Amino acid sequence: MAHPTRLKVLVVDDSSVYRKIMQEILGEVGRVHVIGVAPSGSVALSKVALLKPDLLTLDIEMPGMNGLQVLEKLRETAPEVGVIVVSTHTTEGAEFTLRALELGAFDFVAKPSQRTMEDNKKVLKSALTSIIEAYDRARKVRQLLRGGRGARATPGVAAERTAPASRQVRPRRAVKSLAVAIGISTGGPAALTRIIPQFPADIGVPIFIVQHMPAVFTHAFAQKLNAISAIAVVEAIDGEPVVANKVYLAPGGKHMRVSLDRQRGTRIIRISDDPPINNCKPSADYLFGSIAQHYGGNATGVIMTGMGWDGTEGLKLMKAKGASIIAQDEVTSVVYSMPKRPVEIGIVDVIAPLESLVAEICLTIR
Repeated sequence: MAHPTRLKVLVVDDSSVYRKIMQEILGEVGRVHVIGVAPSGSVALSKVALLKPDLLTLDIEMPGMNGLQVLEKLRETAPEVGVIVVSTHTTEGAEFTLRALELGAFDFVAKPSQRTMEDNKKVLKSALTSIIEAYDRARKVRQLLRGGRGARATPGVAAERTAPASRQVRPRRAVKSLAVAIGISTGGPAALTRIIPQFPADIGVPIFIVQHMPAVFTHAFAQKLNAISAIAVVEAIDGEPVVANKVYLAPGGKHMRVSLDRQRGTRIIRISDDPPINNCKPSADYLFGSIAQHYGGNATGVIMTGMGWDGTEGLKLMKAKGASIIAQDEVTSVVYSMPKRPVEIGIVDVIAPLESLVAEICLTIR
């Protein structure tokens, strides 16, 4: 019998090899009890009803009922069950994963392709451990915020509620922002899918985004955002000029910064393979530092849902130059770690729910 404080996890994968690997890895993760495995989507749904897991690790590309269909059913029959998607490093895998996140998956891990099985296991264990810890913390926070009345309405998505108003922490500045920089991680794809379409096509400034994602996934994500938004969205390319009315998404597995083309005297994008910062690549700190250098006080830094502390040091640099700083609030964040620290150290000007972020950003521009 599982210890009552442990997360009960069901492993779903059509590969017997991966089911065994996931069982071994999860068996070494603290606070986790693997209560069963399922080789298909239909079996998974039956075992969810029977075993009442807290969390699923879910393969997306399965014959018969695939992972997306499982997620759709879970929304109807067991919305309290969390889901971590196990995806492949392919274009099709990236598209499926993004759809899974829209359907409420908490986060995803990409199946590694290291040289040895042991290396693959180490990569998977590291990724799963951090995500499960974040899921467990977020689950407890949501229960506390809702008075302990149960888990969220949709896995990985803040429960539907009357959104709180933005909270002005500092007096609004009169200085107009000429650029917006956003740092975001866990819960980010679903959040960005909601807010980027709200930006007007003629917003008048460039928007830079660091979303923690591996390579391949960011390209598919940029295409998706571009298709549903009035403003143009692209995966950033090294050396391209910075122009207004465009959203630049940092490529997965690379850093993005703003630099100066000294010959033309214009700002350009630089993509680099520099080492990770805060175990993140791309890193929000890396981007924010360059925004502080090249825009000074004429910029807006936005820190949104995500695990870890990436972004705090860069926001300090931006605030020291006089930039506006906006943080997503705790209630609408899937994981509050990234916005929490800038709020705690007093460098944030506005704390806003997801629904109000675009309006708050636009107030710093117009």
